[in-house]
Amino acid sequence: MYESPNIETSQNESLTLLDLQRMVRATLESRFEEPMWLRAEISELKVNRSGHCYLNLVEKGVGSGAPCAEARAVIWRSAYAAISSKFESATGAPLTSGIAVLVRVLVTYHEVYGFSLQIVDLDAGYTLGEVERRRRETIELLKSDGVWDMNRELDKARPTLRIAIISSATAAGFQDFREEIARSYYRFNLTLFESLMQGDAAEQSIVDALTAIAEREDEFDAVAIIRGGGSTSDLALFDSYIIATYVAQFPLPIFTGIGHDKDVSVVDMVAHTSCKTPTAVATTLVEMADQEMATLEDYALRLRDNVVARINQERLRLERQGNDLIRSSILLVSGLQHRLDTTEESIANNTRRIIERERQRLDTTSEIIDSHNPESILRRGFAIVRDGEGRAIKIGNIAIGESVNIELIDGGITAEVRDKKTKRKRCQQRE
Repeated sequence: MYESPNIETSQNESLTLLDLQRMVRATLESRFEEPMWLRAEISELKVNRSGHCYLNLVEKGVGSGAPCAEARAVIWRSAYAAISSKFESATGAPLTSGIAVLVRVLVTYHEVYGFSLQIVDLDAGYTLGEVERRRRETIELLKSDGVWDMNRELDKARPTLRIAIISSATAAGFQDFREEIARSYYRFNLTLFESLMQGDAAEQSIVDALTAIAEREDEFDAVAIIRGGGSTSDLALFDSYIIATYVAQFPLPIFTGIGHDKDVSVVDMVAHTSCKTPTAVATTLVEMADQEMATLEDYALRLRDNVVARINQERLRLERQGNDLIRSSILLVSGLQHRLDTTEESIANNTRRIIERERQRLDTTSEIIDSHNPESILRRGFAIVRDGEGRAIKIGNIAIGESVNIELIDGGITAEVRDKKTKRKRCQQRE
């Protein structure tokens, strides 16, 4: 166990600031003579013109994520080229801020600049392992939250043509995506929500873009998150729990084209459809449109076939109905003709009977009329008595002494009335 030096001071025997700093420096250098391995996270990194690399190392608390320890560090120019080359060769990315590192350091102290660490070596494998550890933690957390499959379970719009894109406007991947879409026959509606795709501010920038799209959800069919290839540390951004949980719970299907063929991020895993590259996203969207077009063409062909079959079916039905109508019409006309003939014959017979009956009536009437004809009456020996004006008169209308004309069948007589007798009525005779 290291024992701190026993330093006695008094008002009369005090130390200067320089004395104290030198004592601290001597104590630290004697206690930490050999380099040691140290785990930390790079919060800041800057390489100045001289070639020296200045860093700020932090250790974050478990829960809050706030720094609980912090120290300045430096990699001198003489060692920086070798260390950075070694790290980039192993990880595929330059040494940068925001990554966890395992570094070998010398503890140094300067009377003016204070405590600092000199980095003399670095274990790149630790950084790769730490990235993978954080990645696994993110996956487990998303699964425990119950959101792992949510975006993949969404139904795709049919067709999927209105695409919201999250990308850097100047990224080569975005240009490749647009060029691939432009080669298709379909009229895609592309809307870019520009975002940073690397660096410390990229996480919040992507979240802001997703939030902006969600506020206009009804305007889009899907979202495409596009980023071309990059280093392992650059693409570690898409293993972020914050971005992944937004993607997993997003109300629209999300298509990802992040990195190269071999890269699969956590965001790729929770997205509705993961494609290898930005160009592959465009190809997938075009193929989906091709499938919709093929489906529509199949529907059109089936509809045409069904319409043709129905027309033929209806034509046959109409022909059958027409033939049935002709046969029914012939039968109906024949029946009506028979009824008409029967009716006509009946009318003729009835007419003849009526005419015959009426002729007999006329004959009888004619005979009656003839029997009442004055000439007929005269022929039977009767006479007609007329007054001086030629009018037939009754006995009651003749006065004694009046001259009358008596008409006979073969002539007439003029006579003077000397007497007249009136017959009693039958009722009077009964009395």
